[in-house]
Amino acid sequence: MPTILGQNQYGKAENRVVKITRDGDTHHIKDLNVSVALSGDLDDVHYNGSNANCLPTDTTKNTCFAFAKEYGIESAEQYGIHLARHFVDSQPSIHRARIRIEEYAWERIAASDANSRFIGADEVKHSFVRKGQETRLAQITYSADGDGGAEFEVLSGLKDLTVMNSTNSEFWGYIKDKYTTLKEDYDRILATSLSTWWRHNWTSDEQRMPGWEKSYEQSRKHILQAFVETYSLSLQQTLYQMGSRVINNRSEIDEIRFSAPNKHHFRQDLSFCGLDNEAKDGAVYYAADRPYGLIEATILRDGAEARIPVDMTNL
Repeated sequence: MPTILGQNQYGKAENRVVKITRDGDTHHIKDLNVSVALSGDLDDVHYNGSNANCLPTDTTKNTCFAFAKEYGIESAEQYGIHLARHFVDSQPSIHRARIRIEEYAWERIAASDANSRFIGADEVKHSFVRKGQETRLAQITYSADGDGGAEFEVLSGLKDLTVMNSTNSEFWGYIKDKYTTLKEDYDRILATSLSTWWRHNWTSDEQRMPGWEKSYEQSRKHILQAFVETYSLSLQQTLYQMGSRVINNRSEIDEIRFSAPNKHHFRQDLSFCGLDNEAKDGAVYYAADRPYGLIEATILRDGAEARIPVDMTNL
């Protein structure tokens, strides 16, 4: 045979699962985009077209919706753990399941003081507006070795979290050659749109499972606090401080990887009309969307192994 089969996987991608939980008159929303990828003993379906070991992708789609109803969605991570375990443990031919989830956040719309006069209720608790900030991410991989051993890998993260410091950032002392035109800046805007994944050290039911919702909220909080509290001489320095803050404060996390496009803001040259445009006086900037510097880094707990793929967050 002149060719052989390499890595392969299949499943149903981008299942839009929305679960409404009713707690009396108060409703709660979980809005997920769920992608399933399965791998295992699938050589025959590729070589011969035999589907004997193939769970239909339509079945994986149905399972996503059924599990949301049967077990609810406590968190993206917990829901993904249920799904991944089910696909591997229920199908002898499937040895690995990867569940990748995007979660879209909603927040309640506050009613007016007069809502009871025109709506007939004392308080409205079922109206929401979609949050326009970051998208929450989760990826759960469950692998069985065929000898009774199995292991989870749980990654959490976020993307499109846009942040800005309008001061307390500098950039100077860099290499200069004949192609360098950038001027040193001792008071600049630092802005980026963060994408990040972090890896939990929970791998099996024998360990105490983290509180996934709290872990996400606290990790996000530490990322933002480090961004605020770091006087930045480079975006690389800021990324390292953000990652270190998460790992030092969250014992369940061993690794975090960032991808951060530097959203450049350049002071506009207004000398043509006789105006100074200094940062200390409140400058006017133009925002350049491209090209942009793309800064990436992985921060690890001392002794931990890097396992988050570098191509999960970059271009």
